[in-house]
Formats: sequence, C-alpha cells, structure tokens
Amino acid sequence: MSFWPPIYTSIQVTTVASLLTFLLAILFASLLKRKNFKGKTVIETLLMLPLVLPPTVVGFGLLSILGRESLLGRAYEAVFEQSIVFSVTAAVIAATVVAFPLMYQTMKAGFEAVDSDLEDVARTYGAGRWQTFRYVTFPLSRNALLIAYVLGTTRALGEFGATLMFAGNIPGRTQTIPTAIYLAVESGHATLALYWVISIVILAFFMLFFVQLKKTA
Repeated sequence: MSFWPPIYTSIQVTTVASLLTFLLAILFASLLKRKNFKGKTVIETLLMLPLVLPPTVVGFGLLSILGRESLLGRAYEAVFEQSIVFSVTAAVIAATVVAFPLMYQTMKAGFEAVDSDLEDVARTYGAGRWQTFRYVTFPLSRNALLIAYVLGTTRALGEFGATLMFAGNIPGRTQTIPTAIYLAVESGHATLALYWVISIVILAFFMLFFVQLKKTA
C-alpha cells in the first residue's frame, strides 16, 4: 500500500465535490430563504435527510438511483460507455450528497440573517431578484458562505460509508483517505493507517480552525 495516492484522490474528490455542493447549496438556499409555500417543509426535510441518515443508507440509495440496473445508470453508461458505480464520479457524487445538508443549512441561515429592509430598498430602486442577491444578499452573507464552504468541504473530506458502497475502495482510483484507513486496519497495516489518520486530522483541524477564526472576526 502506498501513502500518497489516497491523499491525491481525496483532494481531487473533495475539491470537485465541494465546488459542486457550493453551487447547489447557493441555488437552493437563495430560492428557499424567507419563502413560504405548500410543500416547503417536505422539500427542506428531504434536502436535510442525508445529514441524519446512516451513510450506508445514502450509499444504498445512490446505488438504487444510479446503479447499473437503474434507468439513470443505464443512460449514463450508454452515453459514457462506462458504469458510474466504482468510479471517481461516484465518489464525487457520494461526497456531494453527504456534504450538501451542512453547507445548505449554514448558507440559508446566513442569507436569512441579512436585513430584509436592505433588500427591499434595493428592489424599490429597481433592482431585480438576481441583482438584489448579487449586490446586497451575497456580499452581506460572505462570512456565512465561507464558513458553509469550509464545513461542507470538511464533511466531504471525511465521507466514508456512502463512498465505500457507491464508489468502492479501489487503490489509485476511488480509494480516499477514510477508505484507505479502513483497508489498512483490516489488512494489518496499523502504522500506515496512523499516518493517514494524522494527515486527515491535520487537514480537518486547519479547516475548522479557519471557521472558528471567521466566527470570532
């Protein structure tokens, strides 16, 4: 077993997943903030569900929706000539789904903390919804967005259960730091597992330390 490949894979997967999650979270948080409509509670509950479900349940759900026997899975395989399961794409999707609720909830709280009177003033001066969001809501909730991004990234970095079920644990391909630690312990490579544990603890520590600095700024 080699030390560096799982770290490279984790960085690759986490970077793509965090950016994708960030865009999705901004979209849903901006659309749902301060909006009341029939079915909103159901939608928000579904969006938050991966936060409380066991990761293995999330992984099973992804297999059911995107596996080789599913409609979407067959369509993907027909277009790209390969299965989405046991691929880097699968690892990115698993990390995105698991990280989304935390990023979404933090962003939504940040958007809702913006003084609505300032948004109303912008609209009275002729600003549309997008302009109001871009020039008023977004800048005033910048710290919340940064915190949301870091928290979501940290969650994606530590994702294990859904990734193992949906993307597998293929060395040099889909093996991330958490799945590499699991395999190393199972195969008796305790020292190597310890090095990976130290590396992911250091990465997570500095990201969370950044969040704490932003909270006290």
